[in-house]
Amino acid sequence: MSKIGKKPISLPDGVEVSQENNQLLVKGPKGEQKVTLLGGVSVNIADKEVTFALAGEGKQSRSNWGTVASLTENAVEGVSNGYEKTLEIEGVGYRVAQDGKGLTLNLGFSHPVKFPAPEGIELTAPDQNTIVIKGIDKQAVGQVAAEIRKIRKPEPYKGKGVRYKGEYIRRKAGKKVGSE
Repeated sequence: MSKIGKKPISLPDGVEVSQENNQLLVKGPKGEQKVTLLGGVSVNIADKEVTFALAGEGKQSRSNWGTVASLTENAVEGVSNGYEKTLEIEGVGYRVAQDGKGLTLNLGFSHPVKFPAPEGIELTAPDQNTIVIKGIDKQAVGQVAAEIRKIRKPEPYKGKGVRYKGEYIRRKAGKKVGSE
């Protein structure tokens, strides 16, 4: 039994869910998202509540049950409130600037790195050491944050680079000078 799949999803005001063929269409004030239904799962949309049930008997059906419920819950949260990730830049001379809808990152390379905003993602730089990524798709927001972080990961000696807000970087000791 799936703990996540058994739990009904309550719909906030302004959010509608409808089933079209093999997809759930979730509409809300921030936009709309589609969730593909996986095999072995049936959907029941009642007033202001969505529930999922097993339609198959196999192990894969039980796995799909919780997956579809979780994806639907993320879509409902995304179209009602949206998702946001914040990145911090640390290092001497490291900075970010807004460049239209994208970003220009100066991260110690010989050239500035331009990062265009993907479809459905809003990139902002409130100051020169912070990047805020917003969108309605949880997976897309996390993927863009990971791609920006990958440009210059934080290094373990001084901690310079791009990190998630609140991320702890384990520091290593530098070279030890031997006494002779």
